[in-house]
This record gives sequence, C-alpha cells and structure tokens, in this order.
Amino acid sequence: MSFNSLGLSDALLKAISKKGYTTPSPIQQKSIPPILEGKDVLASAQTGTGKTAGFTLPILQILSQGKHLSHRPIRALILTPTRELAAQILANIKEYGEFLDLRSTVIFGGVNQKPQVAQLRQGIDILVATPGRLIDLQNQGLITLNKVEILVLDEADRMLDMGFLRDIERIMKVLPTKRQNLMFSATFSKDIKKLAMGILNHPVQVEATPENTTVDAITQKVYPVAKEKKTELVIKLITEGNWKQILVFTRTKQGANKLTESMISAGIQAAAIHGNKGQGARTKALAGFKNGSLTALVATDIAARGLDIPLLPHVVNFELPNIPEDYVHRIGRTGRAGANGEAISLFSPDETIFLRDIEKLIGMKLPKENIKGFEPDPNASTEPIKQGQGRQQRNSTPRKPKTDTTNRSSNNSFGPRRPSQNNDRRSNR
Repeated sequence: MSFNSLGLSDALLKAISKKGYTTPSPIQQKSIPPILEGKDVLASAQTGTGKTAGFTLPILQILSQGKHLSHRPIRALILTPTRELAAQILANIKEYGEFLDLRSTVIFGGVNQKPQVAQLRQGIDILVATPGRLIDLQNQGLITLNKVEILVLDEADRMLDMGFLRDIERIMKVLPTKRQNLMFSATFSKDIKKLAMGILNHPVQVEATPENTTVDAITQKVYPVAKEKKTELVIKLITEGNWKQILVFTRTKQGANKLTESMISAGIQAAAIHGNKGQGARTKALAGFKNGSLTALVATDIAARGLDIPLLPHVVNFELPNIPEDYVHRIGRTGRAGANGEAISLFSPDETIFLRDIEKLIGMKLPKENIKGFEPDPNASTEPIKQGQGRQQRNSTPRKPKTDTTNRSSNNSFGPRRPSQNNDRRSNR
C-alpha cells in the first residue's frame, strides 16, 4: 500500500515525498481513512510506529478543505503529556503541512508565556498543548476553545499516569459538544477505556501491534549487577563498546544528576534531562545529543515518550521502572522506523519484583548475561527499594497534596486545580 491510496491531498503527498516516506506504517494505514471520514478513533499503537503522522496527516487535510475564517480560531486541539512530545508533534505538523495554508503552534509550561500568547493572537488553526499551560492561558482569557472541531488525546495512558485526568475533564467542559475525537494510547487499561467511553462517540478501534509488545528490531538483555556497581558498569559498557549515542533511564531526578556527574568525571560527554531542568537546558541537551556533541543523555521517565531520536542504537535502564508499562516506552526510543536497536537493563536484586512484572507484561523472559566482577551477592535482599521509590500502583490512593499557593482567578471556568503529585509531572504542564 502507498500513501496515494489513503486519499490524501497532493499537497500532503508532496510533503510526505519530500520527507522520503513511501509506504505508510500499519497504524497509518488503519487510522488515516476513518479519520478522513470524520469518525472518532481509539487507536492502540506502540511507540515508534508512526502514530503521529497517523493523526496529523488527516487533520491537516480536513482543516485545509474546510472554511477558513479570517481570525483563524483554534480548530484542532492536540493534548499531550510532555513538553518534548508537544514540540515534536508541532515539528511534524509543520513538515507535513509545508504546502498548506494552515497555522500551528505549541504551548507548554516551564517557559515564559508571552511568546506563546503572541503566536496565539496571530490566529492559529492547530494548537498542540500540555494540559496545565492550556488551562492557565484559558483562565486568563487568552485562549478560546469554542471553535474546536477536532480533539486529539495523544499518549492518553501517559497523561493518566501523570495525574492529568482532572485537567482533561476540565478542558472537556469548555469544548464544543459536537466535534471529532481521536485518542491514541500505547496501552488500553481499564482507566483508558473508561476515559474513552466518556469522550469518544462510537469510535473505530484500531490496533497496529499487540498491546504492550516490544518491537522485534530491539535486542533486549538484562545484566544482573550489584547495586553499588551499576555506575561503574554503565561507564564500562560505553567506553569499551565505543558507544557514540546512548539514552540512559534512571528512576529519579537526583539519580540522573548523580549518574551524569560520574559519566562526565569518566570523560564521557553527558547531560541530564528531567523535570527540574529548565526548558532551555532540556532543549540544549537534546540538541547536543542529536547532533553528536553529547554521547549520553540521562533521563527520567518524562522523556520516555517525548523523545524522537532517529536511529538511536542503545537504551539502558540504569534502574528498572516501577511501572512495567514504562519499560515498553523506554526501550521504544530505539528500534524505530525499522532500524535495529539494543535495550540493556541493569538489574539489581532489589528490583526483582519490577523485572517480574515487566516480563509478565511483555509475555517473555528477558535473557540474562553475567559480566565478571559485577555480579550481585547471591544472598542480597530481593525486597523492593525503599525511601519512596518502591512499587507504585496506578490505582492506589494518592497522598493528600500540599496546598497550591499559585495565584489563580477565583472566577476561572475550570475551578480550582489539584496540585501535581510529582515534580516531574508539574514541570511538564
């Protein structure tokens, strides 16, 4: 099948050809036709399968064929959980819409709102946004959403994980009742299905790959290692393997900073990216990683779905994630667009329960390889780590949040907003 057979316009086909794309991916083949028909869609797609084009291409076509109003109200709203993913989606929209008369922009927190507001005042057809900044600007009367024709929830499962449910519910209340709704999620948990039932209208359900599977192009392995030797091992892997580009995931921001410092001390060009980093620092680190001036990018899970790095050869789980679905999203940064990749997990005994849950989720036993001199003590405890970093359950009752001291209008249409439970989450809004 070719893109020509999907019913896309000449302008879009020209942009696709310029990008070098010839054959649509399975998720694009299955999602583009029903979206063009105006149907609601609930799509399950693995990360790295081309799902962004699966919704941006038909949206661009629908809007370009519609009536253009002189003041250009927001006609398509794309909600996404992180800054990096929002920026990446906007980049894709601009590439695919190069030969169309449509305007698009992105808004997210962590940066000055003035440039974003200036863009909005010029008139925008497509807005990509993280929920928090969208709510902030709407409360200030700087955004009007009453002309939205198409709503997209991208990485819906991640948004729920990050505590955005109430924000999403508030946003729904100010959107037109009549609209087309598209929901893309890597997993179809009970919470996702419940959310979909409240938003989507008789949706077409499409699935490109089995839920929670990992692509065949990724070689996965586990290195059992003493917890205190993890840093030494990852440095050894990079230096002796002469790796040029490696994405490393830690469980905490403090852990990311500490590992980055150790790498730099060992002569490895590295940078950390997490919620405590300003947007400028995050953008600079990601750019350096992409252009090759940085060998290692050390990230927390905020980056698991927002980074688009072509031909990334290595992903390392310095610590296993305590939510098993995050394993799939982390390693999905490699093995993209048909390229091969390698995913290595450094596994210490106190992560036994995490590994067991991951293997249960993906339906396979991960092969283990011992590296001489790094093996863990066979008598080491397999109890999960403590200090708040143990296993987290999605449906567990959250602790009562601290009082939000941010000044907000008492008359805002969304009502008071619940503070985030996680610093990484707040900083991405």
